[in-house]
Amino acid sequence: MPSSIEWTDETWNPVTGCTRVSPGCDHCYMYALYPRLKGMGVRGYETGPDEVLLLPERLQAPLSWKKPRRVFVNSMSDVFHPRVPYDFVLEMFRVMETAATRNGHIFQILTKRPGRATDWWLQHEAYFPRGWPSGVWIGTSVESQKYAPRLTVLGRLPAAVRFVSAEPLLDKLDLTYWLRRDVLQWVIVGGESGPGARKMDPSWARSLRDQTIGNGVAFFLKQLGGVRDKRSGEKALLDGKLWQQYPNSAKGKCNAAHEDKMES
Repeated sequence: MPSSIEWTDETWNPVTGCTRVSPGCDHCYMYALYPRLKGMGVRGYETGPDEVLLLPERLQAPLSWKKPRRVFVNSMSDVFHPRVPYDFVLEMFRVMETAATRNGHIFQILTKRPGRATDWWLQHEAYFPRGWPSGVWIGTSVESQKYAPRLTVLGRLPAAVRFVSAEPLLDKLDLTYWLRRDVLQWVIVGGESGPGARKMDPSWARSLRDQTIGNGVAFFLKQLGGVRDKRSGEKALLDGKLWQQYPNSAKGKCNAAHEDKMES
């Protein structure tokens, strides 16, 4: 499904439903969207948002997409949720590897459970003789310094692109340790939006921009956040500039093709 999420083009949800694990989950958009989708009778939303459902009929969808695109995997769940069987994850990875090789797609996995991702890979890497699929990026969410150790675990995965989503950014965050050790190739930052949104201090985003750019890593400011106007897209200006960089597959290098999205 085409996505309005600024850093991706498409969402693919062979799994729906999730459970909260940390304060960044408190106002997750999934919980707001679920009742609406359930009311519309959309498959996968028949129960409640805390019920994880597998939708195997959706697994093959990316194989039919001809035009290359960035695909956010399980935007309404978590690939590595404990209720998603490892065998099902393997099926997803096989589809992603084939679709990326055949049609040039990039699959973006964002998990709050990098420990389970690492455990899955250690048990299944033999299924991938060429290593971690080059078209699969993986990231984790870090809303404050307390949860930054997730990045140490993320760094154990041999993906060409590992990233962090610092959204909702709830406090000042120092990523220097992981940026200098080549753990991260992309940093996404965003304030919280919607009812009850907690404010993001622009100085927190500015600090992350300086840390990231200073280490040659791609920086993407998704939104500034807000209750009524999340100030995304062309409104997501930091010091008068729009920051929408993407990483290359080569570790640590930002994509020069997207430098023109930084307004001067």
